[in-house]
Amino acid sequence: MRLTVLGGCGAWPTALEACSGYLVEHEGFSLLVDPGYATFPRLLRYGDADTVDAVLVSHGHPDHCADLHPLLRARALSDAPPAPLPVHAPHGALDAVLALDRPGMLAGAYRRHDFTPGDRFEIGPFTVSTRLLPHFVPNAGLRIATPDAVLAYTGDTGPSDEIARLAEGADVFLSEATYVHQVPEADARYLLTARLAGRYATRAGVARLLLTHLWPGTDPATAHAAAAELFAGPVAVAAPDLVLGVGTAAPQRGPRHPA
Repeated sequence: MRLTVLGGCGAWPTALEACSGYLVEHEGFSLLVDPGYATFPRLLRYGDADTVDAVLVSHGHPDHCADLHPLLRARALSDAPPAPLPVHAPHGALDAVLALDRPGMLAGAYRRHDFTPGDRFEIGPFTVSTRLLPHFVPNAGLRIATPDAVLAYTGDTGPSDEIARLAEGADVFLSEATYVHQVPEADARYLLTARLAGRYATRAGVARLLLTHLWPGTDPATAHAAAAELFAGPVAVAAPDLVLGVGTAAPQRGPRHPA
C-alpha cells in the first residue's frame, strides 16, 4: 500500500498547503481519502481526474470534502466522461457539496455509498473498517487494510478510547493533531493535540505516527517534538508530496509525475 499526502492543513488552506487529502494506492487502485480544500490541484500532479477509482470521506466539514466538487465537475464535463465515481461517506455528509451545482448536473458523475460509522465494507482491494469518533459533526475513523498493511486515520476527533482500538497495530497511524499541547476548552471534546496523538499511538502499538490537520501556522517541528514525548517510534508531519510505503517502505518525497 502506498500513501501520498496531498495536504494536511487544518481548517483552511494556506498559500503552500492544501487541507486534508490523501491518495491511497494498492494493486493499481487509487482511493482518494478526504478531498479537502485545494487538494484537487495537488491531485492533478499525480494523474487526471479520471484516474481516481473511488473516494472515501471521513466527515462533512469542507476542509475534508470540498474538492470533491471540482473533481466531479472535471469528470462530468470532460469530452469522454468516465464511469460514475464510487463515493463513500457517512449519511448526509456530502449533501452540501453535492448541492453546489444545478440539480442533476453531476448526477452521472458519481455513485453514492452512504455508511454509518461502525460499518465495514470493501473498496477495491481495501477492507475499510469504520468507528464513530467524537467531533462537531458525525466523523468516521477509518481503518484501511490490505492483507499486508494497515493504515488507520482519525479524520477529525476529540479524545476517545475508540482511537486506540481503531489504530491497534497499524503500520501507519494518520492522526489529527490540530493543536500542539492543549486544545481550547470550548473545543477540547472534539479535537486532539500532537501530544495526545503520541499517547494514542503508543497505546495502539503502531509502527509509525503521521500527524495531520495542524492549525495553519503551526510549526511542524514543535508538533513533532510534542508527539515524540509520548511515542518512541518514527514520527512525521503530513506535508504535500510526502509518500509512504505503508507496511513496507520508508518515506520518500516528491511527486511521481510532476506537473
